[in-house]
Amino acid sequence: MAAATIRDVALKAGVSVATVSRVINNSPQVSEETYQLVQEAITALDYTPSLIARRLSIGRTHTIGVVVPFLTLPSYTERLRGVESTLAASEYDLVLFSADTPEKVDVYFTQLSRPERTDGVIIISLKPNDFHAARFNAAKVPVVLVDAKHPQLTSIVVDDIAGGYAATRYLIELGHRKIAYLCDFLDNQFGFIAMRDRLSGFKRALSEDGIIFRPEYLLESELGGRDAVQLAKKILLTADPPTAIFAASDLHAVGVLKAAQELGIRIPQDLSVIGFDGIRDSEYLEITTIHQPLFDSGVKSVELLLASMIADSSPARVSVLETELVERGTTATPKILET
Repeated sequence: MAAATIRDVALKAGVSVATVSRVINNSPQVSEETYQLVQEAITALDYTPSLIARRLSIGRTHTIGVVVPFLTLPSYTERLRGVESTLAASEYDLVLFSADTPEKVDVYFTQLSRPERTDGVIIISLKPNDFHAARFNAAKVPVVLVDAKHPQLTSIVVDDIAGGYAATRYLIELGHRKIAYLCDFLDNQFGFIAMRDRLSGFKRALSEDGIIFRPEYLLESELGGRDAVQLAKKILLTADPPTAIFAASDLHAVGVLKAAQELGIRIPQDLSVIGFDGIRDSEYLEITTIHQPLFDSGVKSVELLLASMIADSSPARVSVLETELVERGTTATPKILET
């Protein structure tokens, strides 16, 4: 069977050859709908663009693909800084794939499991299903997951349960017993589990100290805490507000600080706030946080990937990075010590 051509792709997608070329070259002139049509046609026809074909003739692409959701969120950009800084000293180019919908995730995983596309893949916060993991391994495309795990693939993670436990234990030791937990929606279309794991640690710490978990103190927000201000205001204006809030990301914590400011609630005298991640904003705003090594996880992902690309075979492994409690100015003993 003859290999598909760019004209075949154009015909199947119902667009011009020029449009297919723009998609292949990541032109900003292509609409999202057209981009998806062309990518689906490329996948269906197993089409190989000519540039990749030329690189394939020497057996390597000299590129590393990085799949990441939501490029604007600080935790992802910090991990990408680690990836880029390490790749800059290598012979490999970074090709970034922004997967902000489940459909894009599926398309990119399918495309990148073809060895002529990249020499290796780093996937941030997205867990491949069994089909895609098997496809990567069958094609002998090295993969490293960051902030996600699959038993067939190498991964780099932090212990989010332990981090959530440490944050809550710290607040309890300060004397807080009325503690709220603010996070992204626990059920989400991408299958993110970090917020749920941090909640597990939160509940464990409460239970160990005999504190009953209060469902009304569980606040779920839009991704990245876009409505954290409104949620924090709502809980702080109740008849029995919390004296402390564990925000499952520093972005959520920033929203709590803004809500407190608008309500005239003093931090930390009237309300303690602790975040998670250790992004730069947490340092600027003096937010107590659970710091995770975001930059270092990007660095280590490249190191593991390059090592696996050199080795003939590389068994899946899990690297767990340590978190650290960083105490700053947003936490204190409650005004009236709770019993």
